[in-house]
Amino acid sequence: MVSQFVSSHNVQLLSNLPYTFPKHIHAIGRLDSKTEGLLLLTNNRSVTRLLFQGNVPHTRTYIVQVQNIVTDATVLQLQNGISFAAIGGQLYTTKPCIVEIIEEPNFAFATPYTCNKYIRYTWLKITLTEGKYHQVRKMVAAVNHRCVRLIRVSIENITLGNLLPGQVQEMEEHQFFAQLNITNWQAAMY
Repeated sequence: MVSQFVSSHNVQLLSNLPYTFPKHIHAIGRLDSKTEGLLLLTNNRSVTRLLFQGNVPHTRTYIVQVQNIVTDATVLQLQNGISFAAIGGQLYTTKPCIVEIIEEPNFAFATPYTCNKYIRYTWLKITLTEGKYHQVRKMVAAVNHRCVRLIRVSIENITLGNLLPGQVQEMEEHQFFAQLNITNWQAAMY
């Protein structure tokens, strides 16, 4: 599914979910159609600006399955910043981030992907404070690893937890902002 409510293309949309969303709701930090995981929705227009365009960087954490074995040297490269071609062909270098090799996670939902039994895979946990277009996929590709599966598991202190694909969980506004570490949200609304 794509992270939007309407489209001119024949794709699965958020509006197809069996849930009655409030008016003027929109996604914060979209996911592409091949990325799974946590998607935040709000009808507060100031959230995107406060979360992703403010002076204080906010974290996003992804669990990434890549082809082949990732070495400690590659982890260090990813942590220190990777350069890749951005939109328009300009070279972009990522900010330092947290990267670690992890054991295969045990998700509450099955993988939609089939892995080749003749290829070895590595799972990474990557925490960023920026979100360029397809950034995680481009980062691992720049160090010669193909991204097989990408799952956003948290934005700041809001986590995917045991939510299943398509499941919706509502939060009170004050709790939402507190878990996103946004303290000036009331002032920004006026």
